[in-house]
Amino acid sequence: MKFFLTFLLVLFSVCINAQDLEKLSKEVTEEGIALYRSEMASWYGTDVVKENYKNMENIGGYFSYLDDVPKCIFFSKQNKVVATISFPTNYNPANAKVDLSERDFTHVEMDYFTIRQKALTRISNDTIFNRYDNTNFNLVPIIKKNSKKVYVLTGASVNNVVIFGNDYLLTFNNKNEVENVEKLHKGIIVHNIGDSGKGADASGVHSHVLDNWQQITPTDICTLMLYQELTGWETYTTISKKYASIWNNKSNRAFIMKTENFKKITNYQLEKNKKAENKNTQDSNK
Repeated sequence: MKFFLTFLLVLFSVCINAQDLEKLSKEVTEEGIALYRSEMASWYGTDVVKENYKNMENIGGYFSYLDDVPKCIFFSKQNKVVATISFPTNYNPANAKVDLSERDFTHVEMDYFTIRQKALTRISNDTIFNRYDNTNFNLVPIIKKNSKKVYVLTGASVNNVVIFGNDYLLTFNNKNEVENVEKLHKGIIVHNIGDSGKGADASGVHSHVLDNWQQITPTDICTLMLYQELTGWETYTTISKKYASIWNNKSNRAFIMKTENFKKITNYQLEKNKKAENKNTQDSNK
């Protein structure tokens, strides 16, 4: 009876851990996709506004957010909205709706504007933020229910380079005041991409060491989706002491497991491949 109860407790613990990992995978995937959708609107929104707005020196900044459709808002140096670019789900610039009428921020847009500007101020004054040559910061404000955040990603300003890391998360309270600033990676990871890296079997990997971010980050997922056409990576893996996270491009989903289980699976596959190679070698020598 004692053994049976112990077995049930172990089984229950395994089920709970599996549910927790599934929940974590779902949450980080959804957040990463939200970042991607916002960044896509910013990428294409910048191109569209340059083609349509004739007074670019008047632009004070921009931000994107997800309304009923993805929108990119450009505001003047007087903090008035001067261009609103609305995109279909495929982000085709040819199908974008362009509104160049000057107006005030909506209540929702004012929240996005405020936390973005406060994030810029914090970046200028806080030594936690590091800058590198041939890079720039991309600020992505995300507001969901009672959650207000600004992610700061580092992007490359040169071609054929994909950057992970040197990214940050600023969390705000309901008064739009900064509550917390944290790094998502310890350093910066630079992938030089060439045609040789593309293909169905192509993949990449980097490690995570920060205690608060042992799993794949939303910024990792955003970057992977943004640069998929360039990299050709079908999968990408992040490894930490606690978790191994695998991003699958085809399903647009992160799968998180314990690192110890990942190592067991990897070692089993390596051993299986080794046996197959030995068998092929023996067959060829007959």
